[in-house]
Amino acid sequence: MNATLVAVVLSLFSAVAYAAAAVAQERLASRDPGRGTLRLLASGAWWWSVGLNAGAALLHVVALRYGPLTVVQPLGALTLVAAVPLGARVAGRRVTGAEWRGTAYTLAGLAAILVTASGSAPDEVLSVPESLTVAAVTAGLIGLLGRPGARPGLRHATASGFASGVASALTQTVTVAATDRSGPLLSVQVVGVALLVAAFATGGLLLSQTAYRGGLGAPLAVVTLANPVAAAVIGLTLLGERLQGGAAGVLLALAGAGLASWGVVLLSRATPEPAYEEEHPVAAVLALRPESASPEPALLPRPASEPGHLTPL
Repeated sequence: MNATLVAVVLSLFSAVAYAAAAVAQERLASRDPGRGTLRLLASGAWWWSVGLNAGAALLHVVALRYGPLTVVQPLGALTLVAAVPLGARVAGRRVTGAEWRGTAYTLAGLAAILVTASGSAPDEVLSVPESLTVAAVTAGLIGLLGRPGARPGLRHATASGFASGVASALTQTVTVAATDRSGPLLSVQVVGVALLVAAFATGGLLLSQTAYRGGLGAPLAVVTLANPVAAAVIGLTLLGERLQGGAAGVLLALAGAGLASWGVVLLSRATPEPAYEEEHPVAAVLALRPESASPEPALLPRPASEPGHLTPL
């Protein structure tokens, strides 16, 4: 079977798993937007979403062994295709027309980028200095995007996409270097870059969890767009990957990026705010009382025939 076809098929399954994980994360975030990381670690549902992410990541890693970054990463847009209707279904609502249009524009733009991508199975890898440089620049961008300010959801989503895209680029270096039989399986390069992959993959997961507190559609679209952009920059500048069609191909890729960006804007305007169930104040107070506890007796005056005595209610 053609190596590129194998990469495409694996990427399809990976995208579906990522979509299911994203919906699970968004539901957890919307139920308790103030929940901290330590409380998430105690949630079984959150660990299920982590398991889905891990399975999707494993499929993605194998896909990166057979296809170049400029082919595999844009296919992550299929996560958006699956997640928007799935998230609406779980939330008990219909997908709005604006959401469908935003999804369509985003996918069409990324498809244009995919058409211009070319290359066979990867054989070039990042050197240790290149890996460290990429990691340092990405960490700086994530720190900048994580600063206090307005719209933290979309900024965290952008940071998550960059972290995931860089993790994919570094993962490709690990898989290619580890399967190169001309050198040792666990070289300094493989081990060092693998540690960077773990750090950025974990950071991307936690950043996306924060981003989904404002809803699923727009943050996921931003993640979907930022991820291949970061990976493509690395592939084109450091790994020798190229776009088809010369100058026309570059123009098509830029047009696709603009179209996808417009789709993200539509999704950011169209995605409904997450609904939270409101609880009656009295019920909320009673819910905090231990079941075994009994209310303190209220003291009321006895009838006038028994002056000076108080009786519990």
